[in-house]
Amino acid sequence: MIDGPLRDLGLALALILVIEGLLYALFPGAMHRLMTLALSQPPGIMRWMGLAAAALGVALVWLVQHLP
Repeated sequence: MIDGPLRDLGLALALILVIEGLLYALFPGAMHRLMTLALSQPPGIMRWMGLAAAALGVALVWLVQHLP
């Protein structure tokens, strides 16, 4: 059985797939509009959005790990 950080990584990736799959299943029109909007953005904006999302994710992981 997989244990430790590799197990946590696998669970995190699986949860991403579950959430993304639910969004596409429940709101296909909205997801299509969001993808169209994302494709119309310049690469620099997409880069900053990606960095901001990654920073927010790191902050959330840190908070969850350090909550009492």
